[in-house]
Amino acid sequence: MRKNILLVAACLLTACTQGPKWETLFNGKDLSGWKQVSGQAKFEVVDGCIQAKAVTSGPNSFLATEKEYGDFIFEYEFKVDDGFNSGVQVRSHTNGNHVYGYQLEIDTSPVRRWTGGLYDEARRFWLYPLTFNQPGRDAFKAGEWNKGRIECVGNRIRSFINDIPCTDLIDDADATGFIALQSHTMGPNDIDKGVLFRNIRICTKDPQKYMKPENGVYQVNAIVNTVSERQAEEGWRLLWDGKTTEGWRSAKAEGFPEKGWSIESGQLIVAENGGEESTNGGDIITIDQYENFWLTVDFFLKPGANSGIKYFVRPDLYESEGSAIGCEYQILDDARHPDAKLGVSGNRTLASLYDLIPADKSEAWFRMGQWNTALIKVEGDHVEHWLNGVPVLKYDRNNQMFNALVAYSKYKNWKDFGNHRKGHILLQDHGNEVRYRNILIRELPASE
Repeated sequence: MRKNILLVAACLLTACTQGPKWETLFNGKDLSGWKQVSGQAKFEVVDGCIQAKAVTSGPNSFLATEKEYGDFIFEYEFKVDDGFNSGVQVRSHTNGNHVYGYQLEIDTSPVRRWTGGLYDEARRFWLYPLTFNQPGRDAFKAGEWNKGRIECVGNRIRSFINDIPCTDLIDDADATGFIALQSHTMGPNDIDKGVLFRNIRICTKDPQKYMKPENGVYQVNAIVNTVSERQAEEGWRLLWDGKTTEGWRSAKAEGFPEKGWSIESGQLIVAENGGEESTNGGDIITIDQYENFWLTVDFFLKPGANSGIKYFVRPDLYESEGSAIGCEYQILDDARHPDAKLGVSGNRTLASLYDLIPADKSEAWFRMGQWNTALIKVEGDHVEHWLNGVPVLKYDRNNQMFNALVAYSKYKNWKDFGNHRKGHILLQDHGNEVRYRNILIRELPASE
């Protein structure tokens, strides 16, 4: 009896300590199980590695698995020449001669350093830039062999470089697809550069059991109007439920506007009205006021549109004929709307603190005709504006510098503008069609 108990215990211990069951995807000799699906770069086996060299024309080149995969853990090693751009596709597909889908970036730029970030090739652009994760930016070792790891389980995708956590994404765009190695089209000065891959393997049996432990990396949730389990644990909640007007009202009345705003397919839409400021439905504000918080808002602009996200809005203190008064994250089509050329040094352009501080978008981007994401961080008197995951400005209020900016702006006659401890959050009606969704807030402890 004792021997049987010991045998069972030994079997259980073996089962618990047994690692993932890996399948090798590259035999080190030839490209069996792989096929080229795009581009003109040549993929070949060199010294037991898959090598790809740069080409200067045509679409990006991809060598894809013949099989498709759903839930898995994928690992590989790579070595890339300085100045070359590459990546690894997962759950990806082809549309004609073009590949689209999730890509784990290989970025040799010494400035940006986004190796390990998640990009949506030929579709939504960056899903998770490494501006969210400084240790992740430092994980890549230039000129050396590096280890990449991607965990795709359900709607969750996590990436690691050299076992350093880089990203944590929740998304439901693709549940299955092929895996592919990328060789990016490069300029003529980079024609001799390339990338090597080796030790390519995948675990498809019970991958959820072998995911790395939770690590606290900032999580991006791209599923519309939802809060993930982890986000909820961290204090995030929907500020707009995606269905009703609950929690919002007119900036100048107790109820929600009877016209000028609509809800459609999980989007909160301000109607076109010839560009007139607050003459149709008017601005809407949160019923509650907020002090310290992180706020994320997805927005979609029609060409030439103007709107804004305001905070520290106090209609009880400031009366105005047009839009309600508050600090404004500018929402604007800079290329088409004349307001972008007004103000001082671009302080009325997209993502700027309107009429006060211009946004530095040199490292950021804006996607016309697609959804973009604003992030506003308010921690006491310190405030930051982010655009699509990239910080574009920061400032401190309740000080001499901020008050001097206000004194030189359109807000100079509003006492204590921007210095209130708390206020409402506002979405502006500027008479152009703008759509909002994924409005989430995370309240932080009150300032002392």
